[in-house]
This record gives sequence, structure tokens and C-alpha cells, in this order.
Amino acid sequence: MEVMKVQGVTKTYGGVHAVSNVSFGVETGEHLVILGPNGAGKTTLFNVLTGQVRPTSGHIFFLGEDITNVPAHRRIHLGIGRSFQITSLFNGLKVMDNMLLAVQGTRPERFEIVRPLKSNKEVMNKAGELLDSFDLWDLKNEPVSCISYGAQRKLEIALSMASSPRLLLLDEPSSGLTAAESAELCARISNLGKDISLICIAHDMDLVFGIATRILLLHYGEVIVEGTPEEIKGSPVVREIYMGGQATC
Repeated sequence: MEVMKVQGVTKTYGGVHAVSNVSFGVETGEHLVILGPNGAGKTTLFNVLTGQVRPTSGHIFFLGEDITNVPAHRRIHLGIGRSFQITSLFNGLKVMDNMLLAVQGTRPERFEIVRPLKSNKEVMNKAGELLDSFDLWDLKNEPVSCISYGAQRKLEIALSMASSPRLLLLDEPSSGLTAAESAELCARISNLGKDISLICIAHDMDLVFGIATRILLLHYGEVIVEGTPEEIKGSPVVREIYMGGQATC
């Protein structure tokens, strides 16, 4: 089943085409990685897909529904989760409090202003399960500002899973991580589950070829090459544009 379909999406800023006539689809359980040099339009495309920026033209469909003009907060409730390249956590709050806010934000209980958040067993259980699944349970009472950057990146992804998304968008998830932390993250992403589709921006080639089922190369806002990891590794166009002549990385 096709989870997301992007059809002729273009985003212009004045005379600059940040994204130009981009089209692709993502099937259930597929992991699509978007490559491209700096300035290729990757983040702009992500912002369009998540509803933070409206396209100049084109359409975006999610589970068969046209969501081109649906705002970002509504897309979360439809089943689209996202993490950011720069962590967007509440550093002054504890790890558990960040998780509780994320879980509550996807439920009707978010409108309750009297009932204490921690008295809701369903919210507490969901938050605990997510922290445990990302090996963050032991850090639950630590302020976010006091945990390692690698743990913050894991928490960011755990928060994006709070809405039980059908489609997860990750923007440079391994940015700033050590090789060991990146390898652990790669394993976690690979084991997200067959029902969760993924669109990921990444420069870490080990991560890219470790998680991707399909890769798309964006250059000056256009899709230049699309194929399997093996096809991308062997593509002279990719080597010239992105890998500096190296066939494998």
C-alpha cells in the first residue's frame, strides 16, 4: 500500500526553485533515504511534506487523502511523525516529562487542564514503553540538559513515535553522534516495524546504506537519480555529485 505520494511538488522563493517538480511514492514499511549536497532542497522538501511550508505547486497524498493544504499539527494526528536535525526538546524538563507531553499531545486528554498528567495511567504507560524501547528508562528522572547528546537524539526520535505514526520523517538523525551511537541508531531505525514507513535525510553513508531500501538523490531541487542502495553505490552520477568520485563510502 502506498503511504505517501508526492506529485509534482515545487517550492519557489522569488526566482529561486528550492524544490522543483519532485515526485515519488513511499510504500508501507519502505525506508526511503534522501541524499543531496548542502543546498539541494532536502530540508525544504521535508518542511513541505510535514506541512510547515506550503508548496508553490503540486500535491501530497497520505493514505490516499490529499493533504497538500493540511496544517502540520493535523498531519501528526493523521499519522505523520517527524524529528529535526537540531534537537527541539524542553531542556529544563526531565526526560519523562518530555515524553509525557509528547504522548498527551496526540490524545484527547491534551484539552484537560485540571487532571494531573501523571494520574493518567494510559499516558504514563505509553510514555514508559517508549522510553524503555529506546533504552532511556534509566534516565527518566534526569533533566534533558544533563543527558548526553546521543541520548537526546534517541529521545527526539522516541518523541516522534508518540503518535504511533504510519510514516516517520527523520532529518539527519545521526548528526553529532559518535560512530558507536550512530550504529546503535541504525539498528533501532532498521527495527522500527514493518507497518512504519520512513523518509530520512542523511549524510552518514553507513547509516544510509544500513537502513535504506530505496535512495533518492536531490540536486538543485530536482530528483536526479533514484534506485536501490546497490544502484546508488554504482551510479557515476552520484559519485560525481555527492560522493566525490568514491564508489562506496
